[in-house]
Amino acid sequence: MTGSDASPAATATPTSAPVTLLIADDDEVTRSGLRTLLAAQPGITVAGEAADGVEAVEQARRLRPDVVLMDVRMPRRNGIEATRHLLAEPAEPPKVVVITTFENDGYVTAALSAGASGFVLKRLPVRQIAEAVRVVAAGEAILFPAALRRMVAARPLGSAEALPRAALTEREEEVLRLMATGLSNPEIARSLMVSLETVKTHVGNVLTKLGAQNRTHAVVIAYESGLVVPGFTG
Repeated sequence: MTGSDASPAATATPTSAPVTLLIADDDEVTRSGLRTLLAAQPGITVAGEAADGVEAVEQARRLRPDVVLMDVRMPRRNGIEATRHLLAEPAEPPKVVVITTFENDGYVTAALSAGASGFVLKRLPVRQIAEAVRVVAAGEAILFPAALRRMVAARPLGSAEALPRAALTEREEEVLRLMATGLSNPEIARSLMVSLETVKTHVGNVLTKLGAQNRTHAVVIAYESGLVVPGFTG
């Protein structure tokens, strides 16, 4: 899928392996509803719940879920700080998917910068939220390219030091720009007329050179540094 505001761009086909999920949301009704609906989805096991960011980190350490579905506006510790704490774990941390009401929420951009693999909207059908969880568990990312462009456009650009452009080759910059449009690795390979393995190598190099947690984080860095500007479509 390519990105739109209606549904996220998934960069890989999710696997059929069961995924363990922790749901973190301070609204009990929302949390309970998500648990019931997602537990009924194929390939997903809801391991637990958390009512705030502190509990989310504690529960993630105890339950070791594959994915945390993380609300951003929570008491005691918000989802941004909780994401930072989780991804700083020395053991393999869970993937984080931010779940939010408004895609233009500045908190979402900050959570993506903290290393969340992507975000989904609470108004999406549960099957799309479940798909996002499975795709992220497989090590890929969920992007809303148009929404991400709007979010970053509302924030001041960071310094050019946010992106060590001299360290990226011309082809790596080209791959990063295509990543920012929401293209998957196979789509990038077709666009550049190179092999999928070559694209995977370039993506890996981009993440390493930028110090990015994942491809979503790399795209945020690209926008905030000015390498990719809001309105860019490839």
